Amino acid sequence: MSNSEIDNLLKNKTITSLSTSLPKNIKTIKNSIGNSNDIIIREFLIGKPIEVPIAIIYTDGLADNTSITDFILESIISDFEVTSDTTSQEIVDRLKTYCLTVGSIKNVSDFPSLFNAILSGETVLLLEGLAIGISTSTKSSKDRSITEPVTEAVIRGPRESFTETLRTNTALIRRKIKSPNLWIKTRVIGEVTQTEIAIMYINGIANEKIVKEVLKRLDRIDIDGILESGYIEQLIQDSKFTIFPTVYNSERPDVIAGELLEGKIAILVDGTPFVLIVPALFTSFLQSAEDYYQSAFVSSFIRLIRFLGISLALVAPSLYISLTTFHQEMIPTRLLISIYAQREGVPFPAFVEALIMEIAFEVLREAGLRMPRMIGSAISIVGTLIIGQAAVEAGIVSAAMVIIVALTAICSFLFPAYGLSNSIRILRFPLMVLAGMFGLFGVFVGIMLLIIHLCSLRSFGVPYMSPFAPLIPKDQKDALIIFPRRSLLTRPRLISQINNVRGRKN
Repeated sequence: MSNSEIDNLLKNKTITSLSTSLPKNIKTIKNSIGNSNDIIIREFLIGKPIEVPIAIIYTDGLADNTSITDFILESIISDFEVTSDTTSQEIVDRLKTYCLTVGSIKNVSDFPSLFNAILSGETVLLLEGLAIGISTSTKSSKDRSITEPVTEAVIRGPRESFTETLRTNTALIRRKIKSPNLWIKTRVIGEVTQTEIAIMYINGIANEKIVKEVLKRLDRIDIDGILESGYIEQLIQDSKFTIFPTVYNSERPDVIAGELLEGKIAILVDGTPFVLIVPALFTSFLQSAEDYYQSAFVSSFIRLIRFLGISLALVAPSLYISLTTFHQEMIPTRLLISIYAQREGVPFPAFVEALIMEIAFEVLREAGLRMPRMIGSAISIVGTLIIGQAAVEAGIVSAAMVIIVALTAICSFLFPAYGLSNSIRILRFPLMVLAGMFGLFGVFVGIMLLIIHLCSLRSFGVPYMSPFAPLIPKDQKDALIIFPRRSLLTRPRLISQINNVRGRKN
């Protein structure tokens, strides 16, 4: 069979099963991968007195060369008796039983399975006269070490975060939850990337209907590649026309373990340190892992500050615009005189002034994030201090507006989850437009529409604003405030409907 014939067969997907001819299998593999030099194919002979052709195939850089040498090559090239009566299947059985000392061994009978194995770091053995290969686990352990979380820093709590390796991440969760009921189901998504996805949940606690729905949505995904968990997040979320995140993500194993204990489902994607959690509630984005590691009174106070922060980050600029433009009578006289004294000489109305400052701050924040780390902080200092002060002295903006924008910026950093912070940043601008056009009436209408939209959202069938809408009195113990640990005896009612009591004793 010529190379062109093999190429045509591969394009038409007619070559799927392995052949009993070793040279033919090797030729098909080489043509399929375009003779890429990182795919190592080693051919040699084993057995005495009759020698049998054999080949090992692996990907250089993905497979561990030490494991291949110590546990495969040195084992199979030792004295291996082969007679004329020995069949190929008997040779394979002997290799599995006496020679191959690696941890995991499985059979591969088709080329898709073979390519998936070698491109995942495994080593495949092919034998002359047998249409079945042996896949051995030789994945390289070269990956990023477990470090401190970057996006979810805490003062008290574990100092470990997920990495880009799927098995490392599942092991980190297993260390937290040592239960045989912690089940893992895997999927491979992406026609080209063949990305491995793991779904973790606690059997007996997680709602089986939600588990089936998660698997159903994952199985419906038809895409060429998955490079980060954000791909999965966008493809499985309930509403595609909302600015609010309906899938929670975290890089902390303790956060994911806590969510699993509440009956939620974790979705881990190979190649990213961010793990997805469904269903997601609005309150989850305002809760920090540290809330559960310290006094309930302290945690409740900090959580109330976060809810106040989200309110100020959303409406502070629009309230300033509406009060200074339409409702001056609501401002105390002395404060009103001070504000208008500062605004004397400012050429722009309050709305334009706020719009300029908010856009300038967003530009500076984005520049600080994208600039190299060594000079990012310097850019932030120059932008916020020097430019802000120069703008006030030049009479372009008032000092009061700088204070409002600074307060808004500080409040936007109170969110433990960065996804919700982005939503609030964007929604701030429509509210400013409504305030500039209709005053407080426009702000209140915008907030009412926002609340209606939030109450209409669902995350895998669970109301997004639960336990506020619908109101669930028992779940209020861990919503706006947090009760002492001895009072948190039940799981969220709408999430875990099978076993919602924590522990055997109530």
